[in-house]
Amino acid sequence: MTATATDAYLAIGALVDELVRCGMEHACTSPGSRNTPIVLSLARDERLACWSHIDERAAGFFALGAAKASGRPVAVTCTSGTAAANLLPAVVEARHAGVPLIVLTADRPPELRDVGAGQTIDQLKLYGDAVKWFFELGVPEAGDERLRWVRALACRAYWTALSGRPGPVHLNLPLREPLVLEEPLAAELVRSGGRPDGRPWLSQPAVAASPTAAPPLVPAAAVADAAAQRPGRVVLVAGELGGSKDAEAARALGGRLAAFAAQARIPLLADPLSGARSGRAAVAHYDLILRDPGTADSLRPDAVWRIGELPTSKPLRAWLASLGDAEHVLLAPDDRWSDPAARVTKRIVAPPEALLELLERAELTGPEGWLERWAAADSAVAHAIAAPLRDAGLSEPAAVTALAQFLPPTVTLLVGSSMPIRDVEEFFPALNEPPRVISNRGANGIDGTVSTAFGVAATGAEVVLVLGDVTLAHDIGGLLAARRLGLKLTILLLNNSGGGIFNFLPVATQGDAFQRHIATPTGLHFAHAAALYGLDHTQVSSGDELVEALFSALAGSASTLIEVHTERQANRELHAEVETAASRSLDDHGSTGAADPVSR
Repeated sequence: MTATATDAYLAIGALVDELVRCGMEHACTSPGSRNTPIVLSLARDERLACWSHIDERAAGFFALGAAKASGRPVAVTCTSGTAAANLLPAVVEARHAGVPLIVLTADRPPELRDVGAGQTIDQLKLYGDAVKWFFELGVPEAGDERLRWVRALACRAYWTALSGRPGPVHLNLPLREPLVLEEPLAAELVRSGGRPDGRPWLSQPAVAASPTAAPPLVPAAAVADAAAQRPGRVVLVAGELGGSKDAEAARALGGRLAAFAAQARIPLLADPLSGARSGRAAVAHYDLILRDPGTADSLRPDAVWRIGELPTSKPLRAWLASLGDAEHVLLAPDDRWSDPAARVTKRIVAPPEALLELLERAELTGPEGWLERWAAADSAVAHAIAAPLRDAGLSEPAAVTALAQFLPPTVTLLVGSSMPIRDVEEFFPALNEPPRVISNRGANGIDGTVSTAFGVAATGAEVVLVLGDVTLAHDIGGLLAARRLGLKLTILLLNNSGGGIFNFLPVATQGDAFQRHIATPTGLHFAHAAALYGLDHTQVSSGDELVEALFSALAGSASTLIEVHTERQANRELHAEVETAASRSLDDHGSTGAADPVSR
């Protein structure tokens, strides 16, 4: 049987129908010719929010943001050739961050490959091991048996992207011309081959959280065994708790962990990405505390319990690596291996909810005075750094602190993955109701940060994005989503005329070569960029102006760019002053040693 354009639309329609039946709510498109049947099938499905992009890289990161915020797979499609290659950065981030994507690449049919046909590259396993699963559908056919197979395949793609450690899957769709039908197929015809009552062809319900959710080789008793082996001083280190979840589920996990630590009287060193930096056990300034060698040594625990991803903080990572005589228990929410210093002595893999249940059953209790020692150090640092931050005026740390103090807990804060995420980890206090904090820390790149934030906004969240000028310039085309897609985003731009994080590194001593090739100042006037892309723009020079601008932007309906001008060298010096003040305050509490003011 010869496949026709109608076959293509019936097969792709069945594919899309099953993705929606499984639970997909969002899809992203970018223009092209070869992907026409895919784009039209997605765009004409009224059950989907289908977001149009002119740039595949922006589309990929927008899809990443929507999937990260919602916890559901999001489809992204493109035409053949280098268009597919432009999705690679988002695919890599999704793989490392555990975010479910379904990548639908259009391709030339087999007879047009490797014969000089235009816009044709080798797309078979294009993303390598960056995807959980790759499959090529073949030129679509629409017989009953084939359509049944397509429906099963779509369900397999959806559940593969979502199950275990979530991640991207890649389906390659070779398509022959003609690519457009004279009349669109009726939705009833496209969906007629599915199961009744809107059920997916293949369901895969999630297993309820329970201690028995742990793998058979690691029984629930393993947690109690680990606790019994090393009684005494325990610290709990928390990173992001399991990749993509909706806001309510993420907030519940963080709150539950904070409540456990408070009840057990165990110091909780929680990255803001965990959502657990709250409650009386949270030690907000561990990054500054652990820069002081004497204090870091005096607070050595008998056991470290880690849950989720490893936080960004370099001092924390170095301190954990130095604890060779401590028991290191890793509560891993999925099968990703997270032990760069090779210190973990026991690893327990289970869904986050099950891990928390196991943790609560371990009957861990901090000894008398242990939490109080950490709390005293945290309080001393908080008081000590207040003066240099106040005296510096509107600095980058002060801007981050303002976000912590004034953002409502219903806001999602998306943080640039270079210097801003480090400042958030260093300066965010413990809050009763912290906002949800998201960052692309899977592969730690600055790619697509603006597009990711708009993708989060597409799920209905009120989003504030904080980033630097190089990161904004890198994805400035992502600003198109404000006007083209009618989405609202509040952007706090920390404009220090270059890559501010590099001023903390040894390369900063290398004169003009550093300035031109590493710091890379852009020389852009971002007010013009805001006008070009249809955003409101305001530049602020004081903390009061920043707070007023934030409140105004959040109350309004338009996307807004709030710009704060800082200076890179002054920012480095302020961080050094803050770290020195923190170290002196810790010395006053009985510790010795000097802070390292430059290590990030």
